[in-house]
Amino acid sequence: MPTIYQVAERAGVSLSTVSRVLNGKASVNKVLKERVDKAVKELNYRPNSVARSLANSRTDSIGVLVPELNAPFFGDLMQAVESTLRAADKHVIISVGQNCVETEKDAVEFLISRNCDALIMHAEALSDEYLLELNQSKLPVALVNRQVEGLPEACTSLDNEKGGYLATRHLLELGHKDIAYISGPKDKSDASLRLQGHKRALSEAGLPVDPQLIFNGDYSEEDGKVGLLELMARDIPFTALVCANDWMASGALSCARDLGMSLPQDLSIVGFDDVVFAHHVFPRLTTVSNPIAEMAEMSAKYILNKVYGQANEVQHYFEPSLVVRESTVKHEG
Repeated sequence: MPTIYQVAERAGVSLSTVSRVLNGKASVNKVLKERVDKAVKELNYRPNSVARSLANSRTDSIGVLVPELNAPFFGDLMQAVESTLRAADKHVIISVGQNCVETEKDAVEFLISRNCDALIMHAEALSDEYLLELNQSKLPVALVNRQVEGLPEACTSLDNEKGGYLATRHLLELGHKDIAYISGPKDKSDASLRLQGHKRALSEAGLPVDPQLIFNGDYSEEDGKVGLLELMARDIPFTALVCANDWMASGALSCARDLGMSLPQDLSIVGFDDVVFAHHVFPRLTTVSNPIAEMAEMSAKYILNKVYGQANEVQHYFEPSLVVRESTVKHEG
């Protein structure tokens, strides 16, 4: 197997220059870098990752914490992180937190034990205080879809309140006044903000917020079904329904069809997130975009800057937008 000494000899440069090129240092002269890259390619040289990690006290691996693996939303997140880091010759180790404080802490400790250089986290149960201490005392973190006071540069997030507002305003503009809402879990900040946006849209339209037209769900498809049945059982008429994510909207769509409803004529439904199946359900789902892949990519670029000295441009705050499809229609009543 070729060695780093042979690469240096073939490129006509010093060992230190080869080392700087292989470690992605920006201080290398462009011409010299091209000569090293050419020699590496010609010799089919592969750096010894163990030796390299010992030399620079890094493993070139980043821990990724997600709440679950079986949701398209988090699949998009992991794909964006992995592809961004792989392009920089870094690798990911994935662990699952299951939206539980103790499980998330166990996952973090596992990733630390794997000597990860940093963590990229979609953590919903861990407290702000824990995350601040983790970032300050152990290793750098990047937080996807969350804002933590004291860590603004490490966070990427969405204006969830505006997203909830856009969903309900769309229905109001279609002439709907009796609008039900299936929310996410009360203890999740994004769910609370989306519900606030819904209420703001109603208030701006001069409409009251009726607690009987709100069902507290858990972001699952099943709670979309249960929520619709519960709201209907309260015997308060509504012509439209906003769901705080696309999974619950999908459940509500399925339940409504099972009940013999004609959609969207009998019931207009709006989701949130614009996950991959939103344009495959019937009718195709009107929803609010949640650019999780872009946020995840920015978190990965933040870590590449923070830990590996790159100079990527990083966007921290994202605006939602309405994606209109066939699940909503003008109310003629």
